[in-house]
Amino acid sequence: MKQKLHQIVAITGLMMVSLFMSLGAFAQTGIIKGRVLDKGQNQPLPGATVIIDDSNRGTVTDINGFYTLLNVVAGKHTITVSYIGYESKTAEVVVNGNETSTLNIVMEDGIMMGEGVIISADRIEGQARALNRQKNNINVTNMISSDQVGKFPDSNIGDAMKRIPGITMQYDQGEARFGVVRGTDPSLNSVTVNGERVPSAEDGTRAVQLDLIPADMIQAVEVSKTLTPDMDADAIGGSTNLITRAAPGGMRISATGAMGYNTLRNKPTYQGALVFGNRYLDNKLGVVLSGSYQLNQLGSDNVEFEWTEDEGQIWAEEQQIRTYELTRERRSISAALDYQLNPNHNFFFNAMYNHRNDWENRYRLTYKDITKPENGISEEEGENKIKIQTKGGIDNDKNKNTRLEDQRTQLYSFGGKHLIASKLEMNWSVAWAKAQEHRPNERYITYESESNKFRSSDLNTQKPLVSMINGLDYGNFELDEISEEEKLTYEIDRNARLDLKLPTGNSGNIKFGGRIRTKYKMNEQMYTAYSPVGDNEANFETMDKLPLKDMTKSDYLAGGKYQAGHYVDREFLGKLDLNNPNLFEGEAVLEEFAPSNFNATEDIYAGYLMTEQTLGDKLGLIAGFRMEHTSTKYNANQYLVTYREFQEVDDQGNLVFENGEPVMDDESEEIITPVSGSNSYNSFLPALHFKYSVNKNTILRFAWTNSIARPNYEDLTPSLSIIQEDEEIEKGNPALENMKSMNFDLMFERYFENVGIISGGLFYKDIKDYFYTNVYEETNGNYEGYEVKQTVNGDKASLYGVEIAVQRQLDFLPGVLSGLGVYANYTYTKSEAKGMDSRPDETLSLPRTAEHSGNVSLSYDLKKLTMRLSWNYTSDYLDEVGDDNFNDRYYDIQSFLDLNATYAFNNNWRVFFEANNLTNQPLRYYQGAVDRTMQTEYYGPRFNLGVKYDLFR
Repeated sequence: MKQKLHQIVAITGLMMVSLFMSLGAFAQTGIIKGRVLDKGQNQPLPGATVIIDDSNRGTVTDINGFYTLLNVVAGKHTITVSYIGYESKTAEVVVNGNETSTLNIVMEDGIMMGEGVIISADRIEGQARALNRQKNNINVTNMISSDQVGKFPDSNIGDAMKRIPGITMQYDQGEARFGVVRGTDPSLNSVTVNGERVPSAEDGTRAVQLDLIPADMIQAVEVSKTLTPDMDADAIGGSTNLITRAAPGGMRISATGAMGYNTLRNKPTYQGALVFGNRYLDNKLGVVLSGSYQLNQLGSDNVEFEWTEDEGQIWAEEQQIRTYELTRERRSISAALDYQLNPNHNFFFNAMYNHRNDWENRYRLTYKDITKPENGISEEEGENKIKIQTKGGIDNDKNKNTRLEDQRTQLYSFGGKHLIASKLEMNWSVAWAKAQEHRPNERYITYESESNKFRSSDLNTQKPLVSMINGLDYGNFELDEISEEEKLTYEIDRNARLDLKLPTGNSGNIKFGGRIRTKYKMNEQMYTAYSPVGDNEANFETMDKLPLKDMTKSDYLAGGKYQAGHYVDREFLGKLDLNNPNLFEGEAVLEEFAPSNFNATEDIYAGYLMTEQTLGDKLGLIAGFRMEHTSTKYNANQYLVTYREFQEVDDQGNLVFENGEPVMDDESEEIITPVSGSNSYNSFLPALHFKYSVNKNTILRFAWTNSIARPNYEDLTPSLSIIQEDEEIEKGNPALENMKSMNFDLMFERYFENVGIISGGLFYKDIKDYFYTNVYEETNGNYEGYEVKQTVNGDKASLYGVEIAVQRQLDFLPGVLSGLGVYANYTYTKSEAKGMDSRPDETLSLPRTAEHSGNVSLSYDLKKLTMRLSWNYTSDYLDEVGDDNFNDRYYDIQSFLDLNATYAFNNNWRVFFEANNLTNQPLRYYQGAVDRTMQTEYYGPRFNLGVKYDLFR
């Protein structure tokens, strides 16, 4: 395969040399280029169809409204531009040999439909941009524009993406964080900004945190569910491209301000955004600047359980009552510049910076090691423990007595587009991106009470209740641990790409190029346990000696029967002078961090060759292949705790006996060994796409593609953790192979001139070497009988499903009913996985595959008032595979109901109202069976009221 890669590079180089040598031989042809804009707002129209009438040649505008037609015969030509929701427009242009002619087109504000019915472009512009782009792509895509996002009450990109067919979301504190595309884990898909890769800010995954990016920073979201050869191949479910705002055709000023309310915290929220764009230097320089700020006072009420069984009896062996208080702040800025040196040479620069701070306090009451209850009572010597823990942080201006999770992403790209000798289009870019998460001075204080008697007063496994028979006496709780943790994770992505496109006759082109990407990922943690010393020890002897805070709430959302009780006050924890040796003694707890620390480099070299052709006036195709060479290197730690048993001796060196038996003691030794590993592999990825236009607005698509997914960095490292006392082993796996998927897609789409669509399609993925966590018992060697956990490759899996969507303004209804609109989609997904070593005789579903998901949104538009009620649904699915059915973890049904409304006073000013999570949908996991709750977390509804100002010139 490596030899094939070298051959491809050599052939590509020869093609480029011969191409440049032959360019000068062409004559009497030129280039037509320009931009298609909306007349009302001077905004770009992506996906517009641009046709040369006398040759039936054409192209489609890109996301910023630009188009280019190469190799056009010299002379006068008539150009026709069409766009769903707008009147078609024609214009004439004269092309001279070896020259570039510029033709900008401004589309009219609306379209006349049938018997004098007028549809306002202001009402449907967002849908029009999305549907035109989706319609004119050859590959299967879904797209939403910023205007569409604004019509839903979605504060971040993750919340906006859940409206797209086939996408479900995983949530954090009530906000969508990770996207699951067509039932594939978030780490198996890619996220880009303007085509450049976004790295992940978390240590154990490649998945990108979508809640880092405010929704109002993005012009459009494009999800490619089938990949073309010029796209990165590591996206088995799909690739999500976040497109930032481009400079408009004229001045644009937009400002948003809002204030909201969170019902759980009873605290206000704030939101503001500003956009400014214009063109300068005789329209050669375009500039757009965007900024966004959000401050949300969030929280959650949470109960969690772990279940076990013995002789047919099932009970909760652990119960937790958790109360979260969270302040989440998002700050985001972006800039985009484009400069036209002359008609043949354009340059661009994009920059984006996102910063999210989470200040969190968690109060956790844990009933653990609960023994088998008899007649509802659990009582066994040395078991039935209770722990009470406060999570916070140091008392300074940054942490504010809380656990601070500081996440940032920054992306910068510079590139150009060049037209050479009327025949060749060359695009290039270089980019640098970094994502990081920093948790400084994260603190915990835990008190414990042992050998308690518990009562299981509620045997309902959906909402069980375990409590102390005699109640909580904080004078019986002794200090278990005071700790402080530091964590820094970051990933850097550097890449460069080159794409060249050459027209072939009047009906297509050949495109080829390559990309070089280098990645660096680092995770560094430190965990220190502290013990009070000297006179200070007495101050911490029992919990009742410290300042406490009562977190009990009568309206606790998980149920009033769960009494949170008292906890060490977070401000007291934050003010502890842990570095004072006269007060505390610190010791690094290697087990907590040494096995997790690693750094990794990953180099990817890719080349591709493809052709895009139009066969007749109905059939279009893309055919080609991509080759990627991946090289990885890792550094990690192997951690071993050994125990040695020996007989005690007295001061004189004599053996000690008691009742005739030797007195034994033991000691442990921790051993850390730095280790390294490497791996490399090649991937050959052919692709074939067909697009057949039954008529102007009816399209059939078929795609055969191949894609891959690379393992998570943490799973690839040669790390090893052996705890002899617990007889447990966790280890990485440098031999992990990348996951491979052969994909088939068939899609039908019917578009409406009044801006709508009905679509339906089938998809199938044949997956090999999927990833899963293998749990098994070691049968040989020094660690026989130990439980081992390791991520390994499974044999093969299949994933298939159906997508149906409808989007339509019901303008055919009489009178005021014509203002009704519907947006709905449904996706059925099924997966089957075989070849798991721990469960060889079973066929399981792949984790994260929700069988049913969908959206229903009803809107009503008047001249000034728009209202929308939206429902989002995801069925339950397997989240984590256990060692048997009883220990499988499932993500339960999610059903969200949201409402929003906008009233426009005029073309510039409007006021809006948003209501999220009106049904108070909890995040719920269950263990093995749907009535066995593992976690239920409630967030409460949220409301927002704001005003928006827009100025276009």
